[in-house]
Amino acid sequence: MRVVFFGSPEFAVPSLEALLGEGFEVLAVVSQPDRPHGRSWSQPVAPPVKRAAQEEDVPVLQPERPSDPAFVSRFSELAPDVGVVVAYGHILKPELLAIPRLGMVNLHPSLLPKLRGAAPIEWAIINGLDQTGVSIMQMNEGMDSGPILHQIAEPLPSDITGGELAAHLSEIGAEAMVEALSLLEQGALKPRPQIEAEATYAPKLSRDGARINWSGKPVEIERLIRALDPKPGAWTELGGQAVKVFGPGNGPPARRSADPPGTVLEAQDRLLIATGDGPVSIEEVQPAGKARMLAVEWIRGRGVEAGQRFQ
Repeated sequence: MRVVFFGSPEFAVPSLEALLGEGFEVLAVVSQPDRPHGRSWSQPVAPPVKRAAQEEDVPVLQPERPSDPAFVSRFSELAPDVGVVVAYGHILKPELLAIPRLGMVNLHPSLLPKLRGAAPIEWAIINGLDQTGVSIMQMNEGMDSGPILHQIAEPLPSDITGGELAAHLSEIGAEAMVEALSLLEQGALKPRPQIEAEATYAPKLSRDGARINWSGKPVEIERLIRALDPKPGAWTELGGQAVKVFGPGNGPPARRSADPPGTVLEAQDRLLIATGDGPVSIEEVQPAGKARMLAVEWIRGRGVEAGQRFQ
């Protein structure tokens, strides 16, 4: 089967490697353009998928927009049997979707129609779901609304972080993609329409959405912190400075406090913070402009003291 693979971040790499390992003919990889990233502002950085493709000598295409006529023409010339899309980062228009003989298929890290959108991994944790998974769907003009070709469900541990879940689902998704394409090639897949009435959504989290509301319940705050670990990080403010926090809820129990939400209750052997309904213990922090560190190291460096209040 002749494949053109669309993908950019680390999440997509296992799927590309699985297709190559199983002998699919990957004609080209389409990825986002190299861009400055993190501290490398002076030197553009190649997306992880591009680097993986180059290691396997697979040609790489990096259009600024996949709707560019020159790219559409090039994609058509490749004459793929199928296009595979895994976290590419662009919406694909109908003229592009219609080019491959078997259409375009997409890996989405949720059990569609649940959690359509840009952040299904984070919202699965935030919403406290006990199950998530991956879906392979036939792409159409809608947002994650195409017919389902294959799904794999996975239990969702209550203490998992967003980074851990993404790594796990990227591997599960790679297996699901190989299985789906093998069956598709044999004509053994029957697309199943999504039930629109059951659709839920997982929009991209804004900076305000990543800010901790200490008036909330401990379990809700803990879920937000885990969902955004390691990136972008749930954050709060202390003395007008942003602080990201990680590793919630693992300290010994403490009595409920009458202090206002956000108040630091303990800052000795642990960092304990009051919420609207009991305390939350924090294991790690990342103050603005500094590296991630243990909360106890921050305490020893006098970064925080009991009685101060996070906003």
